[in-house]
Amino acid sequence: MQTAAEGQTDVWAPWVIAADGAGGPDRLAGQLAEAAGEEGLERLLTERKGILLRGFGITAQDLDGVLDLLLPNRLAYVHGNSPRTKVGGNVYTSTEYPQEFTISMHNEMSYAHQWPSRLAFYCERAATTGGATPVLDAALWLGSLDAEVREAFRDGVRYVQNLHDGYGLGKSWQATFETQERGEVEAFLAGAGADWTWKADGGLRVGQLRPATVRHPLTGTEVWFNQADQWHPAGLGDETAARLAAILAPDELPQSVTFADGSPIPAAYVEQIRDRGLENAVDVDWCEGDLLLIDNVLLAHGRRPFTGSRRVLVAMSG
Repeated sequence: MQTAAEGQTDVWAPWVIAADGAGGPDRLAGQLAEAAGEEGLERLLTERKGILLRGFGITAQDLDGVLDLLLPNRLAYVHGNSPRTKVGGNVYTSTEYPQEFTISMHNEMSYAHQWPSRLAFYCERAATTGGATPVLDAALWLGSLDAEVREAFRDGVRYVQNLHDGYGLGKSWQATFETQERGEVEAFLAGAGADWTWKADGGLRVGQLRPATVRHPLTGTEVWFNQADQWHPAGLGDETAARLAAILAPDELPQSVTFADGSPIPAAYVEQIRDRGLENAVDVDWCEGDLLLIDNVLLAHGRRPFTGSRRVLVAMSG
């Protein structure tokens, strides 16, 4: 049975494919193929933006086989900036961030020269309370911003990372690029059009110029597509930003962002981007065994605070 999410009106919500009778990977594959029809899963996902697969009883042991169906060419999280643990064949924990905090809206790796086109989230263990994954139509996000903000970002943004050599704030360059070899890192960054400097302490400084919006390759829809609010101290909240400012200069932060010309982004712009994204998002509340498949350009995602031992895994494909 396929239904629109309960309560859906003109606001986007995930399309639900619920198990029709007995669940399991084979039943999931059959219902998904039926829903996708001759045009296939890619077209279905482009049309629906996000699909929630529920009630199929998918276990952690089933996951690799199911992901082979949904994401046949899974990507490694190379150059990813958030803390994760790799738990399988290019399967990772969702961002490991203190559970009492919200993770604001973002499109995965929108700061990178290549980003995944499709994401799959799997709920292995639901939170005791809270822990929803808010999902946001990225075109709606763009339209919700003041014209002044959209115009200010017209030329894009510049991201800067300071990656340590094994000890320090943020991630190490070894964890970020999943290698111990400097040559592999340099080859990757050269292909990405980034600039970089190896520091005297063994750390690595990386700079990248990226657009603030992109257009979907199939629909042409323009969407908000950057992580300025997550890379800017103001996006962390006043208390955290003040603590970082007390111990680090702006150019020494683990990650930072400016406008494309290097000029600072006003805190008020960052707060508007963060807050309007969260205000317009639709929460997906998890049941164990759920799978959520999203188009990573058309939809942004985040995380609500929670209690308990929530465990959500994520995989990505190009």
